[in-house]
Amino acid sequence: MIIGLTGGIASGKSTVALMLARRGAYIADADQTAREIIEPGEPALEAAASLFGQAILNSDKSLNRQALGEIVFRDKDKLKALESITHPAIRERMNAKIEAFQKKDPEGLIVADIPLLYETKQEQAYDGIMVVYVPASLQIERLMARNNMSHSEAEKRIALQMDIEQKKQLADWVIDNSGTLEETEKQVELFFENKGFL
Repeated sequence: MIIGLTGGIASGKSTVALMLARRGAYIADADQTAREIIEPGEPALEAAASLFGQAILNSDKSLNRQALGEIVFRDKDKLKALESITHPAIRERMNAKIEAFQKKDPEGLIVADIPLLYETKQEQAYDGIMVVYVPASLQIERLMARNNMSHSEAEKRIALQMDIEQKKQLADWVIDNSGTLEETEKQVELFFENKGFL
């Protein structure tokens, strides 16, 4: 079984992914994969450097994230151009990881951890979607504490994603992470029991 795992920023998705992994689930992490595909020598990094120039590279040929950020976050067209390079590379690498997990354990639970799963319209690719949910007010509170942001900065960052209530409505399984870690663990445990993975 292959499920997609998503949520809102600061909802605790990584915490739930860890709980799933501790119970034997195989995790394909989109954020980690995004970092891998822009390592030195990777085709996606070479394509980005040929598009935006060598100025986006450090002297050791690694990506200068700040230099690239200054180019793409000021210009939507340039951001789209970058995404047209990185998104297919990420999906291809994620699919390869999932296939490797399937070969290793055909009966296992495979979790594709994708922050912008609904925003990038990938929900049909999986057997079901698990959403890690906290109300928006708690998202703001946690994001302010975690990233040392002002209230308005946190609101702006959250507004860039699909509304968490909408994600909750679309989910096949909801893990409510607004309580204690123990309460979250119980919900994850219940999911495993109901799906027969225990």
